[in-house]
Amino acid sequence: MTTTSQRAATSALDVHLLREGRGAPVVLLHGWPEFSGVWRHVMPPLASRYDVVAPDLRGFGRTRLRAGGPVGGTTGDILATDLAELLAALKLDRVAIVSHDVGAFAAQSFARLHPARVAALFFFDVPYPGIGKRWGEAGHLKEVWYQYFHQWPLAEKLVGASRDTMRIYLKHFLDHWAARPGLFDAALEEWVDVYSDPANLEGGFAWYRGSLPMRLKLIAEGPPVLPKITAPTRVLWGAKDPVLKAEWHDRLGDYFADLAVDIAPDAGHFPHWEIPDRATREILAFLERVGW
Repeated sequence: MTTTSQRAATSALDVHLLREGRGAPVVLLHGWPEFSGVWRHVMPPLASRYDVVAPDLRGFGRTRLRAGGPVGGTTGDILATDLAELLAALKLDRVAIVSHDVGAFAAQSFARLHPARVAALFFFDVPYPGIGKRWGEAGHLKEVWYQYFHQWPLAEKLVGASRDTMRIYLKHFLDHWAARPGLFDAALEEWVDVYSDPANLEGGFAWYRGSLPMRLKLIAEGPPVLPKITAPTRVLWGAKDPVLKAEWHDRLGDYFADLAVDIAPDAGHFPHWEIPDRATREILAFLERVGW
């Protein structure tokens, strides 16, 4: 089996996606600074048992607004609506979702809005409401500065000024957030290619603009009380993630009713790229356990 590049239309988007395999559907949702290609190490082994679909999220990769123009502010609920429409276009009813970073916000929103359509949730280094005020702790501000930098149009102008500035910016995060620098070096030029498209650069920043009110509310008010997501949930969290700290898993049980959590000592923010063999084994074992 080979991974194919496909396109699907929703009411708002011309969605680009990667797809491989056959069987029960498993959807992979990436984060920032990522795109669908970040799943290349886990897709083939997952596709030996499943129909694996990895879309570029709104504003990322090669997904574009059908009407053209800028994406605007993006939120978890908007991404969840995008996902619901994509699944309808692909004629997929109920799915398992594997997600990370921005994709994890989409997965949680989708699970709350469409619980009957979620067979299982698997997260890497998951941002969730229980992080609360810790997003704004004094000692953590040096790690989340980029979320505020991305609020301003000058971010696109500075980062997108040249391939060199783009390379410097992306490499900082890919190196700093991973367990050790250099793990993305072989693919770095591809990342630069993708994000050098002005629409893609702006589309990624649009997530941080749209999600800012949510983050500020968490920092000001702390973790909200919400009904627990009932889908079986598995979390594999990289111990060396500096931006989504592994110790922040402590309140996951307040938001997920059926939960198992493990810490990966040799991974940072990108377990699906850094330790793909273990990541794949964990996903397969979990999906088998829940009968998917």
